[in-house]
Amino acid sequence: MKKIWIYKRKRIKGWWVGWYESGKRKAKALPSKALAEHFRQIKYVQLNSDVFTGTVTVDWPQMRDEYVRSKKVAGSVEASIYEVALTLRHFERLIGRCNSKQITQNTIDKYILKRGKEVIRSTVNKDIRNLRALINWCRKNRYVNGEIEIKELKEDERPVISLSHTQIKKLLSTSKRYKTMWMRILLALGTGLRLRDIEIWRVPDIDFENSYVTTRSKKTRKSMGSRPVPVPIMAELKKYVCGLDAEQENIFNDNFSRYRWTQIRRKLKLYDFKFHDLRKTFGSVLAQNGVSTAVIQKLLEHSSSDLTNKVYTNVDPVLRHAVDQIPVGDWL
Repeated sequence: MKKIWIYKRKRIKGWWVGWYESGKRKAKALPSKALAEHFRQIKYVQLNSDVFTGTVTVDWPQMRDEYVRSKKVAGSVEASIYEVALTLRHFERLIGRCNSKQITQNTIDKYILKRGKEVIRSTVNKDIRNLRALINWCRKNRYVNGEIEIKELKEDERPVISLSHTQIKKLLSTSKRYKTMWMRILLALGTGLRLRDIEIWRVPDIDFENSYVTTRSKKTRKSMGSRPVPVPIMAELKKYVCGLDAEQENIFNDNFSRYRWTQIRRKLKLYDFKFHDLRKTFGSVLAQNGVSTAVIQKLLEHSSSDLTNKVYTNVDPVLRHAVDQIPVGDWL
């Protein structure tokens, strides 16, 4: 319990309230003893709020280290832990090493304003999501008391880059001379998997008879026991596997060539196209052909349908297909 005391000073009118805060002695002058006693009671409750509210005040290094450790114990992937640690480093750089009691609505708002001057809104929103998770964890551990509202910033919606039917054919034709690159592109277009999830495919995971494959996500740690693969792609995959060494277990024994991927993109004049956009092409093709959001969400292993709707239906071919359903020809 932190003590607060009142006292008088020689040859000075009024009464004084004294206390220690953050290791420093502080005092406040009041005109009467009654007001000094009243202020002492208020200050007493403030400084000993952890006793009355059940919260515990911890310093920044301890809170930061405990939170990162909890993420590791929970089984979060290294990329996720790195993003959390990066957000905390930026918070410490812009706000300073504040203890848990100093994390308030004003502190969070101040960080968002400063961070927003450095990076784009999508990056700020990543930090906001990480901070929201931190606040929730602190509240469960009684490090933070009170309501702190953290809302993501509104972002400008832009149509997602997706290949047309003609562009897909040209991409496969151009990459045909590179055997492993062609197969990676084909699998991305036919399954919607991320590149690093395709890289870890193994021959024993493939069921050629039923056209299914067992996959594991390195990002979300989710595993789809039996993912369907289009029959024509499975036929090409079978030919590819037959050409591998008998002792080779992994589908690919070489690394993904960024240089070769760049060459292919330049030939097709797809300068801003990324390999991950093949995943978005997969989702948009399904949406164009009337596949429900729930099924697309399942195949893409999204945590919510909102993400599927926000990203994979905001594609120009999907929007074009939607407006083409309007019977304008019957009106004119």
